Amino acid sequence: MIRHSLFVMTCLLLVSPLMSRAEDLDRNAVVALTSELRDRCLDVLRRGLKSIGDKPEGFWPAMHAAEALTLAGQGAEVVALLKERLPNETDHQRRCGLAREIVRTGKREPLDVLFNTLANEQSNGRVHAAESLYKIGELRDSKLMRAAFEQKENIRLQLMAAAALGRQGDEAAMKRLRKMLGSEDREIRKICGWVLGLIGDASDVEPLKKTLAAETDELARAYFVNALACLSDAAARQSLGKNLTSNDPAIRTYSAEFAGYSRAVDFRPQLIKMLDDDNVDARVRAAQALVMLSQPPKSYRIEKPK
Repeated sequence: MIRHSLFVMTCLLLVSPLMSRAEDLDRNAVVALTSELRDRCLDVLRRGLKSIGDKPEGFWPAMHAAEALTLAGQGAEVVALLKERLPNETDHQRRCGLAREIVRTGKREPLDVLFNTLANEQSNGRVHAAESLYKIGELRDSKLMRAAFEQKENIRLQLMAAAALGRQGDEAAMKRLRKMLGSEDREIRKICGWVLGLIGDASDVEPLKKTLAAETDELARAYFVNALACLSDAAARQSLGKNLTSNDPAIRTYSAEFAGYSRAVDFRPQLIKMLDDDNVDARVRAAQALVMLSQPPKSYRIEKPK
C-alpha cells in the first residue's frame, strides 16, 4: 500500500507540471529569438514582401509581411519597396494597403491617400481605408470616420469605422460592434468577433462564447476562438493551438497571427514549424507571431485610452 501511494505521488509530481505549465506561463514575458531564428523569420518576411511582384494573390501577404518587418525594426526596407508602387497603383483597395504600411513605418504623408479614399463615396476602397486607419490608429478630427460610422448603406464600412472609433474609446461604436456580433450575416459576425477580440474586454467573453457555440463554419469558428484567446480564455487558446495545424490555410494563417496577439507562448514550437508552411501567408503570420512574442506587448497591442 505504501509503495502504491509513493508511486501515485511520484506520477502526480511528474504530470502536474505538464498540466499546469501552460496556465503558469507569464504571457507578457519577452521570449527572445536566437540570432538564427530571427534570421529565419526575417527571410520569410522578406520573401513574403517580394511576393508583391508575383501573382495577384501575393499582394496582401506582402502587406502582412510589410507589417511584420516594420514591427521587427526593418521599416526602411518596407518604404524602399512600397513608395515607388503607391503613385502607380490604380486599384483603390491596394492603394490603401500600400499607404497603410508606409504610414506604419512612421512616414505620414500617405495618410492623405487613406482619408481621401474614405471620403470618396464612389470608391470601392472605403472599407479598406477605414480598416487601415483602424489598424494604424489614425482619426484626424474624426469627422470622416464619424460620417462613415453613421451612414447606413454599407454595414462593413460602418463596422470598420466603429472599430477605428472604438479603438479611441468611443462607447457608441463599441455598442454597435457588440450588437452586430449577433447579426444573421456570418461575415458581419466575423468582423465583430475579430475587432472585439482586440479592443473588447471581459464583458465580451460570454457573448463570443455563445456565438462560437452556435457557429457551424470552421473558418468563422476560428475567428471567435482567436478573439476569445485574446481575451484570456484558456480553452480558446488551446483551440487556437490546434488550429495551427488545420488543413485550411486560412485557419492556420489567422491562428498564427492571433498566437502573437494572445501571447500564446506555449505554441512557439508550432509557429517555428510553420516557417516552412506551404502557404505564404501562413509562413508570414507565423514569423510575425514569433517577432511579436520576442517584444513586449505594448509594442504592438491595440490599447484603448483610459
